[in-house]
Amino acid sequence: MNKILIVDDEVNIGILLSKFLTRNGYEVTTSTSGETALEYMTKENFNLVLCDFRLEDTDGREMLRKIKTTYPNTGVIIVTGYSDIKLAVELIKMGAYDYITKPLYPDEILNTINKAIEAQKIINITNYEPAKSREGRKLEVSGDEFIVGQSIASKELMKQIELVSPTNCSVILSGESGTGKESVAKGIHQKSNRKDKPFIAMDCGSLTKELAGSEFFGHEKGSFTGALFTKIGHFEMANGGTIFLDEVGNLSYDIQATLLRAVQERKIKRIGSTKELDLDVRIIVASNENLAEAIQKGKFREDLFHRFNEFNISLPPLRDRGKDILTFAHSFLHSANEELNRKVEGFSEEVLECFFNYNWPGNVRELKNVIRRATLFTEGNEIQIKALPLEISTFAKNTSTEYAAPTRGGIPVKKEVRRDLKNAAQEAEYDTILNVLKEVNYNKTKAAKILNIDRKTLYNKMKAINLD
Repeated sequence: MNKILIVDDEVNIGILLSKFLTRNGYEVTTSTSGETALEYMTKENFNLVLCDFRLEDTDGREMLRKIKTTYPNTGVIIVTGYSDIKLAVELIKMGAYDYITKPLYPDEILNTINKAIEAQKIINITNYEPAKSREGRKLEVSGDEFIVGQSIASKELMKQIELVSPTNCSVILSGESGTGKESVAKGIHQKSNRKDKPFIAMDCGSLTKELAGSEFFGHEKGSFTGALFTKIGHFEMANGGTIFLDEVGNLSYDIQATLLRAVQERKIKRIGSTKELDLDVRIIVASNENLAEAIQKGKFREDLFHRFNEFNISLPPLRDRGKDILTFAHSFLHSANEELNRKVEGFSEEVLECFFNYNWPGNVRELKNVIRRATLFTEGNEIQIKALPLEISTFAKNTSTEYAAPTRGGIPVKKEVRRDLKNAAQEAEYDTILNVLKEVNYNKTKAAKILNIDRKTLYNKMKAINLD
């Protein structure tokens, strides 16, 4: 369970946050002073510190400095009742994941905390390199960690990452959904000269024309109806570091025009401000659509494409990774055991055969979800075929004209048919959502529309059934 330390001299805020985060699956410790908080940290490891900027015995800047110096593997979010743009940028450059202004909104702060903990995991795993694995270390992606891969595809991927990382080139990451484009972007950032500066990820898939300017460039208080406070945009937060624009192919043509000037001129201006800010940021974009084809269809600006396309990395699908599937599977099993408090030791031979026969349209992300779900359903010490989703366990049978049925010693393996009704409703919902996501190439906005639910409800359902 992830552990959070809340540091706030207002007792009521600490209590409310503690109750809210505990209900959402976190283990929470509270402190009303910086001195006590640092004492707690000598006795216990925390994934994240949520620290108020103004404390009676110190301030957030000093707390951030001490935490990052002594506990670099701990993420920090600074909370304040005062909106100060210069201070926010300073704190982010010092290593804070984010800077949140009161009043605190539950959904917003929970989302920020979840992202901060995932981002810190990436940094920790990237920075940790045992001596015997440093030479010839291979980088692979899993959505929240790097995994060693030994296939030809993995070696080629790593070669490209090593080549482009030290430069300031803009990069386009292309590949099917679930191949781990964000993790590769973080890996490039961590291997670059900007590794001590912010890495800011932005999901472009759900941006509307009205929100895009504010999300990209920020806004001044009162600049439009509903602008109750000054907001820092993603580009400004990433200044000096790297910004990652995910699902960039989903941006509307109007938004692309807004983005082009910032990319071209390397200057931004907050909505409602007359002051231009110089921009020193490396841009990495990702798309599961072919942007060159999108240009031909008039969906993507050619001038913007060429601004991004200084270097292109195509991420291979899981089905082309050969025996890397075993490496990924065992790594995900280890993570699932820790997360779910299980002691599953491995996979049956039939399960491994299914893994190699299946075409993995959801790639590494799908494999991780399948193993986490199977680990939850497994009662013994080995994952059996009945714990797999039907589309995987019956894949070879359903596609016999295209794929050879799995065999053992030349004899077809008998597939075990699932007859239990336990968790049937949950499994049906899992299968329905997964199938729709596959149909739309994992575009959540389109999936939510087909399922006749809003995007937030889709996210909640995916979380409830452990489908990232």
